[in-house]
Amino acid sequence: MKTNLLRSLALLASTAALVGAPLTETTAVHTRADASSPAVTFLKAGTEPMPAAELMGSTPAGWLAVEMPGPFEAYVLNKDLTKSLNLKPGASIHLAPKADAAVLTTATKEDKATITGLQGRWTQIKLEKKIIGYIHLGGMLTTAAAGASPSSIKSGAAPAAATAPTGPMSPAPVSPAVYGVASAGQPAPIINLGDGGGSTLPRQFAGRFVSTRRPFSPRRPYDWALADAAGKRYAYLDVSKLLLTEQIETYANREIVVFGAAKTEPGGKDIVVRVETLQLK
Repeated sequence: MKTNLLRSLALLASTAALVGAPLTETTAVHTRADASSPAVTFLKAGTEPMPAAELMGSTPAGWLAVEMPGPFEAYVLNKDLTKSLNLKPGASIHLAPKADAAVLTTATKEDKATITGLQGRWTQIKLEKKIIGYIHLGGMLTTAAAGASPSSIKSGAAPAAATAPTGPMSPAPVSPAVYGVASAGQPAPIINLGDGGGSTLPRQFAGRFVSTRRPFSPRRPYDWALADAAGKRYAYLDVSKLLLTEQIETYANREIVVFGAAKTEPGGKDIVVRVETLQLK
């Protein structure tokens, strides 16, 4: 038991020697401490990862748990949004708009997300949340551990500094799959959010600010709308509350972020956002 404790201390000491050290090559950040798990993102050579100190003792050997502040492009099923377009706690947040895509994280009540588009049964979001990922340390850990033997910890001596690896730290990463950054999907139907209710809370929405007016076509109930990455309208914009100091047309066909309460039109499926603020993205 004493030997196991000393080995654990040696492992912690060797891992600590790597904290703050810049990466020597582009490295994948995985969802789990498993090389076969999906990559959330890739960190460039020279990046200094932010270790998750609270997980250092429980992370498997050869791996480093790191914090990623976000934001992240991700997807949730339409049914996992409330009538006020908030994430339902416990909902799975995926890396791509398909059922078998890897799960980035699970939604909590405190999560902040901005809707950025729709793809069929899926809603694309920008998630503002700290995520824990895992980096494979490869041969660096073995080299560092050589300077932190159980005997050195037992005697109280400081572990030797880690020697820079002579070989690659981990296999060269492959190009990531979709992960929310590929080309836009097919046009999607508007999701039915119910009647919205008077308790609908304001929130952020992002997309392209487009005009609904077309020559020789009936006028839409609102002159402006938000379109997703595929060019499909997913919400009308009620801009009557805005006190504009310049012509609103200057925002046309530009990426914007609006803040306001969303509801559905009585007897219809169209989402309407009553805009309180509007700014360029």
